[in-house]
Amino acid sequence: MSTYESIAAFLKHEGELLGTTEWQVIDQSRINAFADVTGDHQWIHVDERRALVESPFGKTVAHGALTLSLCSAFLSELIHVDGVRLVVNGGLNKVRFRTPVLVGSHVRGVATLTQARPLSNGARVVVQVKVEIEGETKPACIADQVLVFYE
Repeated sequence: MSTYESIAAFLKHEGELLGTTEWQVIDQSRINAFADVTGDHQWIHVDERRALVESPFGKTVAHGALTLSLCSAFLSELIHVDGVRLVVNGGLNKVRFRTPVLVGSHVRGVATLTQARPLSNGARVVVQVKVEIEGETKPACIADQVLVFYE
Protein backbone atom coordinates (compact mmCIF):
# COMPACT_ATOMS: atom_id res chain seq x y z
CA MET A 1 0.00 0.00 0.00
CA SER A 2 1.17 3.49 -0.82
CA THR A 3 0.38 6.24 1.65
CA TYR A 4 0.22 9.86 0.54
CA GLU A 5 0.64 12.62 3.12
CA SER A 6 -2.22 14.72 1.71
CA ILE A 7 -4.65 15.06 -1.15
CA ALA A 8 -2.31 17.59 -2.77
CA ALA A 9 0.54 15.08 -2.60
CA PHE A 10 -1.65 12.38 -4.14
CA LEU A 11 -2.76 14.63 -7.01
CA LYS A 12 0.88 15.07 -8.06
CA HIS A 13 0.85 11.44 -9.22
CA GLU A 14 -1.59 12.03 -12.08
CA GLY A 15 -0.68 9.78 -15.00
CA GLU A 16 1.28 7.36 -12.82
CA LEU A 17 0.85 3.74 -11.89
CA LEU A 18 -0.45 3.51 -8.32
CA GLY A 19 0.40 -0.14 -7.89
CA THR A 20 -0.57 -3.75 -8.31
CA THR A 21 -2.46 -5.83 -5.74
CA GLU A 22 -1.83 -9.38 -4.60
CA TRP A 23 -3.56 -12.20 -6.45
CA GLN A 24 -7.00 -13.31 -5.21
CA VAL A 25 -8.73 -16.56 -6.09
CA ILE A 26 -12.25 -16.45 -7.47
CA ASP A 27 -13.75 -19.67 -6.15
CA GLN A 28 -17.27 -21.04 -6.48
CA SER A 29 -18.23 -20.07 -2.93
CA ARG A 30 -17.43 -16.42 -3.70
CA ILE A 31 -19.43 -16.56 -6.93
CA ASN A 32 -22.37 -18.20 -5.13
CA ALA A 33 -22.28 -15.61 -2.34
CA PHE A 34 -22.33 -12.81 -4.93
CA ALA A 35 -25.29 -14.49 -6.65
CA ASP A 36 -27.13 -14.63 -3.33
CA VAL A 37 -26.49 -10.96 -2.59
CA THR A 38 -27.49 -9.74 -6.05
CA GLY A 39 -30.21 -12.26 -6.88
CA ASP A 40 -28.40 -13.15 -10.13
CA HIS A 41 -28.45 -16.95 -10.14
CA GLN A 42 -27.99 -17.41 -13.89
CA TRP A 43 -26.78 -20.97 -14.46
CA ILE A 44 -23.53 -19.91 -16.12
CA HIS A 45 -22.44 -18.59 -12.70
CA VAL A 46 -23.85 -21.09 -10.22
CA ASP A 47 -24.68 -24.42 -11.88
CA GLU A 48 -21.35 -26.24 -12.11
CA ARG A 49 -22.78 -29.38 -13.77
CA ARG A 50 -24.68 -27.49 -16.44
CA ALA A 51 -21.73 -25.17 -17.10
CA LEU A 52 -19.50 -28.20 -17.64
CA VAL A 53 -21.81 -29.45 -20.40
CA GLU A 54 -23.41 -26.33 -21.90
CA SER A 55 -21.10 -23.39 -21.28
CA PRO A 56 -18.59 -22.47 -23.98
CA PHE A 57 -16.08 -22.07 -21.12
CA GLY A 58 -16.55 -25.57 -19.68
CA LYS A 59 -17.01 -24.26 -16.15
CA THR A 60 -18.78 -21.50 -14.25
CA VAL A 61 -17.72 -17.88 -14.62
CA ALA A 62 -17.79 -14.94 -12.23
CA HIS A 63 -20.45 -12.30 -12.73
CA GLY A 64 -19.17 -9.23 -14.55
CA ALA A 65 -20.53 -7.18 -11.66
CA LEU A 66 -18.47 -9.28 -9.22
CA THR A 67 -15.33 -8.58 -11.22
CA LEU A 68 -16.19 -4.87 -11.35
CA SER A 69 -16.92 -4.72 -7.62
CA LEU A 70 -13.38 -5.89 -6.89
CA CYS A 71 -12.05 -2.58 -8.23
CA SER A 72 -13.04 -0.72 -5.05
CA ALA A 73 -11.44 -3.39 -2.88
CA PHE A 74 -8.28 -3.26 -4.97
CA LEU A 75 -8.05 0.52 -4.52
CA SER A 76 -8.43 0.13 -0.76
CA GLU A 77 -5.52 -2.30 -0.86
CA LEU A 78 -3.34 0.02 -2.93
CA ILE A 79 -3.72 3.58 -1.65
CA HIS A 80 -4.26 5.57 1.50
CA VAL A 81 -4.39 9.37 1.53
CA ASP A 82 -3.85 11.05 4.90
CA GLY A 83 -6.21 13.88 5.80
CA VAL A 84 -9.15 12.41 3.89
CA ARG A 85 -12.33 12.42 5.94
CA LEU A 86 -14.50 10.67 3.39
CA VAL A 87 -14.20 9.02 -0.03
CA VAL A 88 -17.33 8.89 -2.18
CA ASN A 89 -17.71 6.62 -5.19
CA GLY A 90 -18.60 9.05 -7.98
CA GLY A 91 -19.38 6.33 -10.49
CA LEU A 92 -17.69 4.96 -13.55
CA ASN A 93 -16.73 6.75 -16.74
CA LYS A 94 -16.05 3.64 -18.77
CA VAL A 95 -16.16 -0.11 -18.16
CA ARG A 96 -15.10 -2.87 -20.51
CA PHE A 97 -15.24 -6.61 -19.89
CA ARG A 98 -12.58 -8.21 -22.07
CA THR A 99 -12.18 -11.77 -20.78
CA PRO A 100 -14.45 -13.89 -18.57
CA VAL A 101 -13.18 -14.85 -15.13
CA LEU A 102 -13.46 -18.62 -14.87
CA VAL A 103 -14.01 -20.23 -11.50
CA GLY A 104 -10.65 -20.97 -9.89
CA SER A 105 -8.93 -18.04 -11.61
CA HIS A 106 -6.54 -15.74 -9.79
CA VAL A 107 -7.13 -12.03 -10.35
CA ARG A 108 -5.39 -8.85 -9.29
CA GLY A 109 -5.86 -5.13 -9.77
CA VAL A 110 -3.51 -2.69 -11.46
CA ALA A 111 -4.39 0.96 -10.86
CA THR A 112 -3.32 4.17 -12.60
CA LEU A 113 -4.32 7.70 -11.59
CA THR A 114 -5.54 9.05 -14.93
CA GLN A 115 -7.18 12.33 -13.87
CA ALA A 116 -6.81 14.48 -10.78
CA ARG A 117 -8.66 17.72 -10.10
CA PRO A 118 -8.53 19.66 -6.85
CA LEU A 119 -11.79 20.88 -5.33
CA SER A 120 -12.26 23.52 -2.66
CA ASN A 121 -12.81 20.82 -0.01
CA GLY A 122 -10.93 17.87 -1.53
CA ALA A 123 -10.42 16.39 -4.98
CA ARG A 124 -12.10 14.51 -7.80
CA VAL A 125 -9.97 11.77 -9.33
CA VAL A 126 -10.33 9.09 -11.95
CA VAL A 127 -8.45 5.87 -11.41
CA GLN A 128 -8.23 3.27 -14.16
CA VAL A 129 -8.31 -0.20 -12.68
CA LYS A 130 -7.38 -3.19 -14.79
CA VAL A 131 -8.43 -6.55 -13.42
CA GLU A 132 -5.84 -9.02 -14.65
CA ILE A 133 -6.22 -12.80 -14.75
CA GLU A 134 -3.14 -14.85 -14.03
CA GLY A 135 -1.97 -16.52 -17.25
CA GLU A 136 -4.17 -14.43 -19.56
CA THR A 137 -2.94 -11.69 -21.89
CA LYS A 138 -6.20 -9.71 -21.93
CA PRO A 139 -7.53 -8.22 -18.70
CA ALA A 140 -10.89 -9.36 -17.38
CA CYS A 141 -12.05 -5.79 -16.94
CA ILE A 142 -10.87 -2.23 -17.42
CA ALA A 143 -12.80 0.38 -15.43
CA ASP A 144 -12.36 4.12 -15.00
CA GLN A 145 -13.57 4.72 -11.46
CA VAL A 146 -14.43 8.23 -10.28
CA LEU A 147 -13.71 9.04 -6.64
CA VAL A 148 -14.31 12.21 -4.68
CA PHE A 149 -12.04 12.80 -1.68
CA TYR A 150 -13.24 15.13 1.08
CA GLU A 151 -10.92 16.75 3.62
